[in-house]
Amino acid sequence: MSAKNLSTVASDLIESYGKTAKNVIDAYRAGGERVVSLLEQRWNQALKQSRTELTAETAKNASAAQAAFSAYYTKGLIYTTNGAQQVVSQLVKVAEAGVERAAANASLFEEKTGVTTLNTIAQATAPGALALSKLAAQIEQKTAELASKIAGDDKAAAKRSTAFSQRRKAA
Repeated sequence: MSAKNLSTVASDLIESYGKTAKNVIDAYRAGGERVVSLLEQRWNQALKQSRTELTAETAKNASAAQAAFSAYYTKGLIYTTNGAQQVVSQLVKVAEAGVERAAANASLFEEKTGVTTLNTIAQATAPGALALSKLAAQIEQKTAELASKIAGDDKAAAKRSTAFSQRRKAA
């Protein structure tokens, strides 16, 4: 395997790690949405149980406070997960560009000096890099399944049309 082939494996590995990170971010977001939904349901149950003991104004204020807390949490969750996705995308681009540049420099070095040490090292490390790349692809697949499962559970919850899902559609 040449340095160029090793760089292809390295680029694939970087891409796989990037996808895995994005899957984890998606799962985090879906989990955060589920937390808000569950807290909202619990709040509404507690408010319903104590409504007879509260004045109309207090009940109205409690509902407004809960809605405001949910809205701020939801916006924060959306902004942070979108930001994390962008950071991961940029890191993947930079890392892949670094690998491409290193491969080009290695080829140029060998061409100018006639020393093939870098190619020999690339050949020696290729089996390990390929095995690591395959493992990373399996991890990526598992995280995609997990994120999909969590998001799927959220979609089932969204069919119940909670206030959270209504706000999310409006945002």
